[in-house]
Amino acid sequence: MKCSRCEKKAVYYRKYEGQWQCRNHFTRSVEQRARKTIRTNSLIEHDDRIAVGISGGKDSLTMLYFLDKLTKRRKDISIFAILIDEGIKGYRAHGKKTAIDYCKKLGISLVIASFEQEYGMPLDKMIKEGKKIDKTVRACTYCGVFRRKLLNDTARELKATKLAIGHNLDDEAQSIMANNIRGDMQRSARLGAKALVVEDKRLIPRIKPLRDIPEKEVALFAMLNNIPVDFSECPYAEESFRWSVRDMINNLEDKYPGTKYSIVRTFDQMLPTIKKAFANTKIGTCKNCKEPTANNICKTCILLDKLGL
Repeated sequence: MKCSRCEKKAVYYRKYEGQWQCRNHFTRSVEQRARKTIRTNSLIEHDDRIAVGISGGKDSLTMLYFLDKLTKRRKDISIFAILIDEGIKGYRAHGKKTAIDYCKKLGISLVIASFEQEYGMPLDKMIKEGKKIDKTVRACTYCGVFRRKLLNDTARELKATKLAIGHNLDDEAQSIMANNIRGDMQRSARLGAKALVVEDKRLIPRIKPLRDIPEKEVALFAMLNNIPVDFSECPYAEESFRWSVRDMINNLEDKYPGTKYSIVRTFDQMLPTIKKAFANTKIGTCKNCKEPTANNICKTCILLDKLGL
C-alpha cells in the first residue's frame, strides 16, 4: 500500500484515522503529537532540569530520544536519566544494560537506584516475604509504591524540576478505567499530562510527553528510529488488575477504533472539575520518614514495617 499523503510505501495503517502512512509521515506525526502535548500542557518550561525515568523499554527510551532531540539546542534546559532496579531476576538485567548503552550513545548521564540498596531487599524477596504475611498480596502493591517514591526522591536529590515518565495513550486509558471501576476519584485527580494536584516542593511534578501516542505507535517509532529497546514483559504483570483492564480496552479498540482516545479525551473534559474537588487536599508529613503523605504514616513506611525493614 502507498502512503495516504504521498506516493511512498506505507509502513503503518492508522486505523482510527483510516490512513496509511509512510515512514517519514508516520515519524513526523508522532513527534508532532508529542510536541503538541508538551506545548498545550506547558510540560517543559524555561530553565527546567528534567529527570527522565527510564527502564530500557520502548516507552521510556523513545521518550528519552525525543526529549534529547527536542532540548538539544536549548541551553537553558538540561536532562538526565534515572533507572530504578527493582530486583526482578531474569527481567531487569537486559533492560538495564540497554538503558546504560543508549544513555552512553546519547551522551546523557544516568543515575541508577535500586530497591535493595534503598530498602534493603529486592522486589522478588519482598514478594516472597509478603506472601508469608498475606497470600493475596501482589507484586504491584510493593513495586508501585516503592518505585514512585524512589523516582521522586532521586529526582529531588538531583534538583530536578520535572520528572518525565513514559506513559503512553494505552497506559493513561487503563489508569482512567481502573480508577473508575474502583471508584477512586482522588487517584484520578493525579492523572493528566502533568500529574499534579497540590504543589509541594517535596514532590517533583510528573510529566507525560507520550500520553497521546498509542502503545503500538511508540513501538513502531522505536523500531523505525533504531532505538534499541527491551520488549520483554514484567513476569508479575499478569497478576495486576491493570492487566485485565488492558485486555478489556484492547478488545474495544479492535471493534471500535478510537476507543482509547475517546476514553482519554472524555476524561480530560472532566479533569478540571475533579482536580478542583481535591484542590484543598492537604499534604502532611509522615511521622516516621518525614516524607509527604495524606495520612499520619505513608504507604511506604506501612509496607516496610510489614516486611520488617
